[in-house]
Amino acid sequence: MRTAKKTAALALTAVAALLATTGAASADTGTGTGTGTGTGTPAPNATPTGDGAQALCKRVPKIDKRLERILSRLDGDVTERGSIARLQKRAENAKKAGHTEIETYLNDKLTFRRKLVPTLEKRQKDLAAVKTWCEANAGGSEK
Repeated sequence: MRTAKKTAALALTAVAALLATTGAASADTGTGTGTGTGTGTPAPNATPTGDGAQALCKRVPKIDKRLERILSRLDGDVTERGSIARLQKRAENAKKAGHTEIETYLNDKLTFRRKLVPTLEKRQKDLAAVKTWCEANAGGSEK
């Protein structure tokens, strides 16, 4: 029984210490100077100093793979989860079953997915231009 009391007291002390440090940290950031947390890192609402070209150039391959994967899924057949064809079949099944609310919901999703394809294809073309720019400008490190 005595061990349980010591454990509870220790836990309360730890929580109190944690709350005390959290209060001090929030007091430090609430100065209104916009300098951040005082740790040398910029404040989250600080204005950007560049366009993020290096970071974007670094992420181009991942973004390209992601767009390919999404477009491939959307263009898949009825057996592919997430495809337009599968969603269209589900909407047809809902209509046949007389589930009008479900059909309406699925048709709205279908409309969104169909509109998504040209947006993603445009993004893919834009990304190809970014990739070309990155290759010509040393991965965005040249100014």
